[in-house]
Amino acid sequence: MEENVLINGLKKRDKDSFEELVNLYKDRIYNVTIGMIQNVEDAEDLTQEVFVEVFNSIGDFREDSSLNTWLYRIAVNKSLELIRKRSRKKRFGFMTSIFAETKEMQIPDFEHPGVKLENKERAAVMFKAIAKLPETQRTAFTLSKVEEFSYKEISEIMKVSVASVESLLFRAKANLKKYLENYYFDKI
Repeated sequence: MEENVLINGLKKRDKDSFEELVNLYKDRIYNVTIGMIQNVEDAEDLTQEVFVEVFNSIGDFREDSSLNTWLYRIAVNKSLELIRKRSRKKRFGFMTSIFAETKEMQIPDFEHPGVKLENKERAAVMFKAIAKLPETQRTAFTLSKVEEFSYKEISEIMKVSVASVESLLFRAKANLKKYLENYYFDKI
């Protein structure tokens, strides 16, 4: 189905168009959310939330970007909202731990669907390092390296220039190199 036909069907609240949209994008949206959130249940919930958001706000879609870009922008924004919410809870949990001697929250282990069994340990280390990146670097890196978007597509999703994407990726790679060097030197 062509994108403009799909969009028109969605705006008319056509059930078949919505089903087509979900079938086309559910795996891709899930991969983006799990790459950023790193929790299976949260990624599944966010994937559903993205499609609910699309259904509720398709009338506001201005078509100045592709439907694909709009979907990923929603997925990234919802992922970042959850990360910020977790961060607030983590800070609160840390303050509580200072006074109540409780453990600080840990990043949960998870399995990304695109990672082969023999690479699971390295992938877990890598995703934990990605989770340490500032959110803009994490977003750009995840979209580029995990989801393999072009710089132009990332710039549209993040609403920044291509040069900004290049800069974010450069800084993300430098930070990851630093995090991973520390990890591997500690293992020796």
